[in-house]
Amino acid sequence: MFYNVSRRVLLAIFAIAVIVPSSIVVLGTFKKDIEIYTKPLAFPKHWSLTNFHNLINQGNVFVPFKNSLIVAFFSVFFTLLIASMAAFAISRMITVTGKVLFLLFSLGLAIPGQVNIIPIYLLFVKLHLTNSLVGLILVNIAITLPISIFILTTFFRDLPKEMFEVAGIDGAGLFRTYRSIALPLSRPAMGATGIFLFVICWNDLLYPLMLITQSDKKTLPLTLIDFRGEYATSYSMLFTAIMVASVPMVLMYIFMQKSFVAGLTAGAVKG
Repeated sequence: MFYNVSRRVLLAIFAIAVIVPSSIVVLGTFKKDIEIYTKPLAFPKHWSLTNFHNLINQGNVFVPFKNSLIVAFFSVFFTLLIASMAAFAISRMITVTGKVLFLLFSLGLAIPGQVNIIPIYLLFVKLHLTNSLVGLILVNIAITLPISIFILTTFFRDLPKEMFEVAGIDGAGLFRTYRSIALPLSRPAMGATGIFLFVICWNDLLYPLMLITQSDKKTLPLTLIDFRGEYATSYSMLFTAIMVASVPMVLMYIFMQKSFVAGLTAGAVKG
């Protein structure tokens, strides 16, 4: 009884903590700044798309939006490509070498990204990769590889070994086995990992803030800072920009919901 009541109370608190800020942001996109300050949770007196119109004409968000899409897409694509090959190789190594490699990649999860800020900045300055989308893609790949390899290695290890043994008997090499058997079977895990990586890359502010200074190379999270002033902040424009920035993530969850759920439950039940 106590467990059920406490669980419901905690869930209600969590729901309120999510719903209230989200409602303020959604309703704020249709309000003026004065309404947001005075009645943040009230419905707007006059529903208007003026904030969206001003954001398009004055906010200059198209270039940052495009830059964020480019960085997030290529970062996720190359991370999944490299991580899937590395995870497949590690999962097939039943010797000490495979365990050591998996441990080394897993140790990357214990190192906070903030620790590497100075070395990464100095390295990218020497390689002339600052103010470059390629530089952001490379740093995203390096940062997200450990978690990707950790997730995919765990999934590949749960695949039946008999399929790979049969493929070897039929003359398939390691790469053919990886391409024709491992990759098709790992679609749920790849989809779930891809969504997870896309959210990380799309919302990343630390590395664009550190490596990007040119306005034409800014990503969307970095551009959102421009809506904050030293003495005043236009929350109506800021909330509208946040809504626009959240559209790709919402669409990805909607269209890849099945893959995401399947990836989360993959390996949960073994026959």
